[in-house]
Amino acid sequence: MADGDELPGYTGRKVAAPTPVYRSEHKYSLETKGRPWLFIFVKSRSPNATSLPFFLQADTVAGRVELDLEKAESFKSISIAIQAGATAVGQEEQLFLELNQDLWPAANDKSSKLAKGKYSWPFTFTLPAKVTPADAKGLQIEAPPSFTERASPAYIDYRAVVTVKRGAFKMNQTLTTSLAYLPLTQPEPPSPLRQLAYQEGGDLVGPEGDPQGWKVLRPVKFKGKLFDAKEVEAECTLAIATPLAFTIGSPIPLILTLKSEDELALDTLASSKAIKLHLVRSIALGSDAMEEKAERRSNTFFLSSAGQGYFWPSMEGAKETGIRTMRGELEVNKGIKPSFHFPRFTVRYSLDLLPFAITGFASLGTEPGKALLSEPVKIMTKHVPGVTARSYAPPGYEKPEENDYNSAVGYLENGNQRFYHHGGFA
Repeated sequence: MADGDELPGYTGRKVAAPTPVYRSEHKYSLETKGRPWLFIFVKSRSPNATSLPFFLQADTVAGRVELDLEKAESFKSISIAIQAGATAVGQEEQLFLELNQDLWPAANDKSSKLAKGKYSWPFTFTLPAKVTPADAKGLQIEAPPSFTERASPAYIDYRAVVTVKRGAFKMNQTLTTSLAYLPLTQPEPPSPLRQLAYQEGGDLVGPEGDPQGWKVLRPVKFKGKLFDAKEVEAECTLAIATPLAFTIGSPIPLILTLKSEDELALDTLASSKAIKLHLVRSIALGSDAMEEKAERRSNTFFLSSAGQGYFWPSMEGAKETGIRTMRGELEVNKGIKPSFHFPRFTVRYSLDLLPFAITGFASLGTEPGKALLSEPVKIMTKHVPGVTARSYAPPGYEKPEENDYNSAVGYLENGNQRFYHHGGFA
């Protein structure tokens, strides 16, 4: 990437930061011989004080630091910092954010000793929407979200750190608390017809009637053996609602069309149990993490399923010989992390259709673990104002259990098991 080039953005539209609504005050302390004497209080959006302090893009981190001294003590300084850094397993952390504020002594205070008693210093910091990491060649990049998962190959940690310096030959003391941070990213609005369907509770219009509202992927042909008796050929076409950016907590509308000259094969394949469509998360690490077409190695590239689509028969094509149409959705679960593009640590998503698999049909000529098709999508954090996506699954429809994606693609045979063998995907 040449100097001056723009890095890929992950924000569909400019998003104004909402006015902070602080719901909790969190308290943390440092003890000496069982007696707490240094405290930090932080106000945040978290629903309760026992959770991590939670902040959105451009929020103000506000609170106070308190000191409770049993006797007079000498200090060189007391300060607080907001820090953020990215760490890959086995490597040192690289800080990309550090905001500092001196609490004591004040600029006009020459003393170095505090008398016995209680002291309190307020602090405020505004979290920047963009940061300038060391590997970004001076370019500003959207600050990534906090990222801490069990057995993850990398972490992004935001924290508040109070540092008490005691002078020469005495050990400094620190009080640290992690902070949860989420950037604000918002997709472009859906097509007018899709918006109208959401508003009025009507059905979603398909690609033929709403070409602006869908991306129809190239048809894919595949072969299989039906009931271990005869070979059949079929073709599938996947349509995904546009724009290809979806908000956490919302459904992704899908349409899958199957074609075959064998009606029994169509009836067998036109089942939610046969369709293996996953939302796949990829974590790319290292110097080429932000490059879209870089070679992916098993020790720097990690895949996991973040959700599975589910389908039901549609009336479209129901009476047409040789065609079956399935409507579907994939819920973007609230617990997943959004897409982000960051030096040495980038998270991407794609919709991957794996080979069909169901009792009575065995795929032929397909490479194990290789998707029939894959389409990049982005996962964002903020809903389009005035647009409330809803589920179109039929009343009483029971979603099938999610398939074991890890087994389907054979990751136990490559380098990913180094990180995922202790409890699966988060």
